[in-house]
Amino acid sequence: MLQPVFTAPIFAVHGLLDGARGKGLATQEWLKGVLGRAGISESLLELKDSRVTVEQFNALFIAVKDSLNDECLGYLHERPMRPGSFALMVRSAFTAHSLSCALRRLSESFALLQDDVTLVPVTEGALGGFALEMRGGPGAHAEFLHAHLLRVFWRLLLWLHGGRLVPQRFDFNFALPLHAMSYGRIFSGTLCFGQPRTAAWFDADAFKQPVRRDRDALQSFLRATPGNVVGPYLNERSASARVRMVLQRASPEWPDLVVTAQRLHLSVSALQRHLASEGTSFQALKDQLRRDMAIVRLTSSEASLVAIAADLGFTDSTAFQRAFKVWTGSAPGAYRARSRSR
Repeated sequence: MLQPVFTAPIFAVHGLLDGARGKGLATQEWLKGVLGRAGISESLLELKDSRVTVEQFNALFIAVKDSLNDECLGYLHERPMRPGSFALMVRSAFTAHSLSCALRRLSESFALLQDDVTLVPVTEGALGGFALEMRGGPGAHAEFLHAHLLRVFWRLLLWLHGGRLVPQRFDFNFALPLHAMSYGRIFSGTLCFGQPRTAAWFDADAFKQPVRRDRDALQSFLRATPGNVVGPYLNERSASARVRMVLQRASPEWPDLVVTAQRLHLSVSALQRHLASEGTSFQALKDQLRRDMAIVRLTSSEASLVAIAADLGFTDSTAFQRAFKVWTGSAPGAYRARSRSR
């Protein structure tokens, strides 16, 4: 089965490290150790538009978690959340008779495992969901922790529900960040910043539905962590994900908008409307996929720039090099050298 190709932005990599930095734990030796375990060059941290592969991002999460003995990566002010806590929460929830019951169990178990954050089931008219209440009030915890926990609990509920839980809105209790466009690729649905609290909202009726997971599914889910809850993600049912998969399967053919719409059994106008509703476009998705595929090839193979350019549908190596510099701020040859320096 063809796996989607994604990369993670370098600001997210900094997010994995900043909890330790904030506590003065990120010594040069520590940084070298965790980055080395993930195969990430420290020089990439200095390039504001650089990116790492999904495998590197997930490996860094594990390295930081293990080194700090904390699944919240040093961001909590009180006691850390010890490794195994997430698995314990999942086990407590997957036998629930409904998603509402599962959320309640998650809230209770989360409260037992740390002291900084409360997971609160919430309702608002026809919407239901959960909110994160941080001890100390707004600004007491880093934005990364808000977004990280919001994503983890959203994806966990999505899995418990069977993959059919559609987000209606995500609230964030901090101002619009510099990397707001990347938030739009991580969180599907309406994003509202500067809200009283961080929360995720869904159709309230979804919480009346049963949990659709058994013990075999539980084991598969836990084996796939942390990548299935912390890594780059697109809802596989979204138009964006479907377009990316059509393009990825067809490369190096790289079909145009008309052909892609035909393969998705949609009119061009309908596909464009779907993509616009998700805050993107066909060309943007094509460029993002080509960027991600280029980064993977540059960092994990010895393929020449000419070969990579051809595989990505560029007319020549020069056109590819120009595009890559726009995407990352670096020429591809220099990026490859930088990514391999230790």
